[in-house]
Amino acid sequence: MNNPGPKAIIHLDRLGQNIQNIKKHLGGLPLACVVKANAYGHGAVPIAKKLESFGIQFFAVFSFDEAIELRKAGIQSEILIFSKIIPERLNEAIQNNFILNLSSVKDLHFLEHFSEKKGESPRFHLKFDTGMTRLGLDIQEAEFVFLAIKNNPKLKCEGIYSHFATADEGDIAYAQQQLALFNGLLDQAETINLSFKYVHLSNSGSILNLPESRFNLVRVGMLAYGAAPSDEVSMDVSVKPVMNYCGTIVNVRHVPKGTSVSYGGVYKTKKASNIAVIQMGFADGFPRPWYVDGFVGYEGKEYKIAGRVCMDQFMVDFGEDMPEEGKDVLIFGLTEKNNIPVEKIAKAINSTTYVLLTAIGGRTEYNYKL
Repeated sequence: MNNPGPKAIIHLDRLGQNIQNIKKHLGGLPLACVVKANAYGHGAVPIAKKLESFGIQFFAVFSFDEAIELRKAGIQSEILIFSKIIPERLNEAIQNNFILNLSSVKDLHFLEHFSEKKGESPRFHLKFDTGMTRLGLDIQEAEFVFLAIKNNPKLKCEGIYSHFATADEGDIAYAQQQLALFNGLLDQAETINLSFKYVHLSNSGSILNLPESRFNLVRVGMLAYGAAPSDEVSMDVSVKPVMNYCGTIVNVRHVPKGTSVSYGGVYKTKKASNIAVIQMGFADGFPRPWYVDGFVGYEGKEYKIAGRVCMDQFMVDFGEDMPEEGKDVLIFGLTEKNNIPVEKIAKAINSTTYVLLTAIGGRTEYNYKL
């Protein structure tokens, strides 16, 4: 048995095809590929390198350290950092050619003071809150901020953006309100002849259901990884899951009818069965609530998860079938013989694809397939 345990098998060819299909859907608009949170659990550095080889020239991360990781790995493209500005790292931002997120008047003052001392500022995008109530300048602060930037040539403002709160839901009325507010900001900037190199609002959800929000740069995250942002949007773009998440069968035991399996004895075999132990648990990112109605894929068939998932292992009831020790079962993803969409699991346990994919970790081994 060769290195048993959880495996994230990343299909880079599918990633490339997904990007190609998304670009075609958008009529060739430039993409800002979001690779925060370890590229949604897929591995930020390998994913970014492959995307750059596909011609992607703009990435977005959340933290400063995530951006540093990409630069150290040789990524040359633009990198926008979503998190709050850290005044102590402004020099580092210039040295690494990062784009920062100006999301408050206090941030503006940080950059003004820095530029007075240094003669320049890091590049940045203005982030406005249009309804997410998270990071972002208030709409009422727009005039003050726009004039401050217009009158200070040392400030390197290159973009303006906001973030949808409900673009991946069936009812997009609130998203349309946010879009109207954002368009109002653009009109306000235009009145003082303030223009931006990058204007972006659209994300994976709005790519699918709000085409008027695309402007000249489109942020794409979950869709690039081949999963739907929610079950309420129509998947008008053909994408395949980039990740197959698998676990290894390390033991098979034949047990009689009525045998209790796992903690609490909540699962009992209904007949004499072959119970397989899979070397993977919730410490590795397995979605623990999935055991209630969940199953795994093996050799073209689906088999019930038997009992509660443990920290390091879980069990599967194969019934009369005899699985082979050392082979893998599919938790979610797409193989030649099995297809278990991560969306199916997310819906069943009242979670999201974002939560499930970014939870992958622990002792998971990553294998990248070209």
